[in-house]
Amino acid sequence: MNFDYVIVGGGSAGCVLAARLSEDPSVSVCLLEAGGEGKSVLVRAPLGIAAMVSARPFAINNWAFDSVPQTELNDRVTFHPRGKALGGSSAINAQLYIRGTKEDYDGWAEQGADGWSFDDVLPYFKKAECNQRGESELHGADGPLQVSEQQSPQKISHAFIAAAEGRQIKRNNDFNGADQEGVGLYQVTQFHREDKRGERCSAAAAYLHPVMDRPNLTVITHARSTKVLFEGKKAIGVEYNRKRSLATVKANREVILSAGAFQSPHLLMLSGIGPADELAKHGIPVLHDLPGVGKNLQDHLDYTISYRSDKADMLGLGVRPGIQLLKEVLKWRKDGSGMVASPAAEGGAFLKTSPDVERPDIQLHFVISIIDDHGRNLYGGYGFGCHVCVLRPKSTGEVGLNSHDPMDAPRIDPKYLSEAEDLEVLVKGIRMTRDIMESPELASYRKEILHDFDRDDEGIKKAIRERAETVYHPVGTCKMGQDGMAVVGADLKVHGIEGLRVVDASVMPSLISGNTNAPTIMIAEKASDIIRSEATIELEHAKVEVTT
Repeated sequence: MNFDYVIVGGGSAGCVLAARLSEDPSVSVCLLEAGGEGKSVLVRAPLGIAAMVSARPFAINNWAFDSVPQTELNDRVTFHPRGKALGGSSAINAQLYIRGTKEDYDGWAEQGADGWSFDDVLPYFKKAECNQRGESELHGADGPLQVSEQQSPQKISHAFIAAAEGRQIKRNNDFNGADQEGVGLYQVTQFHREDKRGERCSAAAAYLHPVMDRPNLTVITHARSTKVLFEGKKAIGVEYNRKRSLATVKANREVILSAGAFQSPHLLMLSGIGPADELAKHGIPVLHDLPGVGKNLQDHLDYTISYRSDKADMLGLGVRPGIQLLKEVLKWRKDGSGMVASPAAEGGAFLKTSPDVERPDIQLHFVISIIDDHGRNLYGGYGFGCHVCVLRPKSTGEVGLNSHDPMDAPRIDPKYLSEAEDLEVLVKGIRMTRDIMESPELASYRKEILHDFDRDDEGIKKAIRERAETVYHPVGTCKMGQDGMAVVGADLKVHGIEGLRVVDASVMPSLISGNTNAPTIMIAEKASDIIRSEATIELEHAKVEVTT
């Protein structure tokens, strides 16, 4: 099969690319996705995250990766859920709509990603967005991605906000506004219109599912890409495994990798593009020695403080919570409201750990349930908690190969806390978070703390090493730029290779200050414009050559 564009990965970026590129009826697009269609009720129901992220008793729509043992976390293996379905991680995430700060994107431009400053990317955020609040200088109202107010935030989430305000933290009703700092409720990527109100608006539901019947768009699910095919140093197609058989698709114009921060560099290395020494270890012939592939892995390390509770206005486990959940399911099926529409992480805050910090350096996610080890450790009854993470970590890790077998998972080594400054910031953040959680405004909800720790620096550091985990924001492993460790240029073309781009969170030069789904969708929106603009220019040149 031949197509103009072959896209590997139907996640947040791949869905956007497939939909936008196939808007032109004169081109053909093929999207390869290793998972299914991402239309099940577990995906559509926001609370379905509880059944998918933990990957227990078995993985649903989830790659369920593990890291190598982390030296600074007592040699623990950390768990890394990633979405495996159309929609990718937007099919299993908490749906929080966060962009980061202006300085994040201006920093990208300063690092060599020309054309990716905040002023450059804002139009693409707005192009993607259908915000329930309507259009404004910073928000869009006509895009495919529906951004909604929460349907039924719980009383305890409002109590958390009051607790923070009682600690002199200002209220912020728009974390994507002019100022990120403060406490408030998150907006979420949920449908806010009548027919699907309260359902998850994944990238697939927003962009891809509505256009699957286009004659120039072919979507192949359950297709695991195994390598990019080349003629010399020109990408010409992709080999994939489906139903235990190998097949190929050819690309007349481009192959585009949108497999994510773990799997885009993994596929590049399996195809012979990456650090020569890494490829040699696994007997992979070197097509192009590109040392930055897989390097520069950045992620948000996170610690959760949790409490048991006797109150019932939250999620729980047991007979009484189970009966309550059944009632909530019926409510959600009726009008999209209730706890089933909850992102679980309802409240949030962006805070400065020191007056000397120019912008927030920690983020809080207040959750209406006990979440321990990604929900893999279960507790009866009710409870609540709060996550805290370091927004701009200095520690960087890498993605590599475990073997030359494409069916093996990538080797993931985030190298958490390899820079001491990250630990110091997280210690301050945990102290601030516990202060909020033990405020009078939450007193009626608190029964007992889980995993208590000594409150001095050493006690908090010990707790971090024992329990800190990812909060699901890996980026940077195919970073944009022009330096020796850059993998793609500002046009997202792989350096030294023809006909191959990377379009996903892996191209971020540095981690943004917040959740990464909205920025990934923005990257794909901008990439689509770049690709279509280049194709138009090439067509005009061809016409000129014919006439002359």
